[in-house]
Amino acid sequence: MSETIKLAQQLVKRESVTPNDGGCQKIIANRLAALGFKHTHLRFEDVDNLWSVTEGDGPLFVFAGHTDVVPTGPLESWTHPPFGAEIHDGSIYGRGTSDMKSSIAAMVVAVERLFAKGPVNGRIGFLITSDEEGPAVNGTVKVVEFLEQNAIKMNWCIVGEPTSTNNLGDVIKNGRRGSLNGTLNIEGKQGHVAYPHLGENPVHKFADALAALTREQWDNGNEFFPATTFQISNIHAGTGVTNVIPGEMEVKFNFRFSTEVTSDELQQRVKSILDAHELNYDLDWSLSGNPFITGRGELVDATVSAIKKVCNTDAELSTSGGTSDGRFIAPTGAQVLELGPCNATIHQIDEHVAVAELDTLTDVYEELLTKLLRS
Repeated sequence: MSETIKLAQQLVKRESVTPNDGGCQKIIANRLAALGFKHTHLRFEDVDNLWSVTEGDGPLFVFAGHTDVVPTGPLESWTHPPFGAEIHDGSIYGRGTSDMKSSIAAMVVAVERLFAKGPVNGRIGFLITSDEEGPAVNGTVKVVEFLEQNAIKMNWCIVGEPTSTNNLGDVIKNGRRGSLNGTLNIEGKQGHVAYPHLGENPVHKFADALAALTREQWDNGNEFFPATTFQISNIHAGTGVTNVIPGEMEVKFNFRFSTEVTSDELQQRVKSILDAHELNYDLDWSLSGNPFITGRGELVDATVSAIKKVCNTDAELSTSGGTSDGRFIAPTGAQVLELGPCNATIHQIDEHVAVAELDTLTDVYEELLTKLLRS
């Protein structure tokens, strides 16, 4: 059994549902300490974070990841224990095997292999949090603030999210769309359905505005991003009976937006549509993250080349999917990519990843480090 698989099993066996780290970061820190890494443990409220870096000069390459996992769901539905890290038919099973403890194991072992072959021209860091699957307010974003305050500048960063679709390395995330959430409350007047003239139904009032919002072309996207999308996620109104006109209505919605539009512009355009329909409303906004993109350059070229050499695969650059902690790192000016194992079972019952895939991922990470720090 390879060192990557052994370490992945160690990490998966730790119950670390957000925001708990479950002792994973201690395991990682101990492995890195043997290589000369210096650690800073950063705890913000109930979240543990690890910043670990080598000393010296030169460009700084950072591996970023998270040790927290989503809840298991009903334990009786799992074929293999969610924290058992059992290997069956060539795959390792357990919560976090794909997302993303196995990536962290591959990162650590790749660095161990690299250092065993001699010195490198630069520094390597690890940014590990236990707050990625949760609110994401005391994790990577706080560590980035710490780095900025201490004038520590990352040049390149690989986030170990499970980006591969069918085969390892077939997809690299070189950016992510922004995510903007809205909670809309529309006021009406409660009344009896038999006397509609004495009430004011907020559902009816909102109908035309909803149609306008869903018809709106927010932008056309660009070479990196698809067009911005608007989606209603929740609607609630009424008392639960059939004979009462609701007095108010709550609507939750989300934008996944490209770099062609800003969150401020989206907010203003939504307000204009609602105002045009003369609604009595309150609207609260929550920005989960702005879009970011890493174009062709040192990191993209080295990553694509490493995948081609190890996997004989032509990697596709993509910005699809949800948000990631890359959104907190990219604003520092670092080149940021996401690369990890196949994502077919992330957050599912019986989450698993192929053992051979993790060993190959370790090879890719090592080859990438070689190209950037030994060329």
